[in-house]
Amino acid sequence: MAKPQEKVSFGQRLKQIGMVFRFTAKQDKWFAPLTAAAVLIPLALTVVAVLAWGWIWLPIGILLTLLAVLIVLNLRSNKAMMNAAEGQPGAAAQIMESMRGDWRVTPAVSSTTQMDMVHLVVGRPGVILLAEGNPQRVRGLLGQEKRRLAKVIGSAPLHDYVIGQGDGELPVRKLRMTLMRLPRSLSPKDVNALDKRLKALTARPQMPKGAVPKNMRPPRGAFRQTRGR
Repeated sequence: MAKPQEKVSFGQRLKQIGMVFRFTAKQDKWFAPLTAAAVLIPLALTVVAVLAWGWIWLPIGILLTLLAVLIVLNLRSNKAMMNAAEGQPGAAAQIMESMRGDWRVTPAVSSTTQMDMVHLVVGRPGVILLAEGNPQRVRGLLGQEKRRLAKVIGSAPLHDYVIGQGDGELPVRKLRMTLMRLPRSLSPKDVNALDKRLKALTARPQMPKGAVPKNMRPPRGAFRQTRGR
């Protein structure tokens, strides 16, 4: 049975908001001025409304002020997080896992020891491959994954993107909006069936391509000892 989702207390919620405030203020130089404007402008209008029409406008003005601050926090914190994630390995998979909606994310279905990786996403737009790392190496990984998936996805649409800042690449800050704009070609039932087929295909872990790191190599003489038994 699934565990019931734990409720977040009011104190924990305030602590989380405080952490987001500090992170955004550190990453975004415009956050503090915009937050100040979101506070001062509604409060000034509230004072005018109270003087003109009475104290009934005071709670309304306070609620509007809080709403304006939350809107600024939401917009600027999302931008700050996207900028911080730029160039970080696995950032595309983390963004997809935090997106709302029915997105089935399998991080690093294919990878190399140089931190090149391809993530698999299944959703209403179809099958999506997101590649991160060296553009030349990940394009080879993309080609291999596309040939492997073509055997099981049937007529489902297949989209692929290379995450980066170069020509023909998709910046990570534009990933969410780009995928949300894709046409919804599959029904929820189709997504479930396709996800099951792809999980069966990717159930066997793949060894990263490239040289095996020294800390993962067997000690010298291990194979000779095995043959001698």
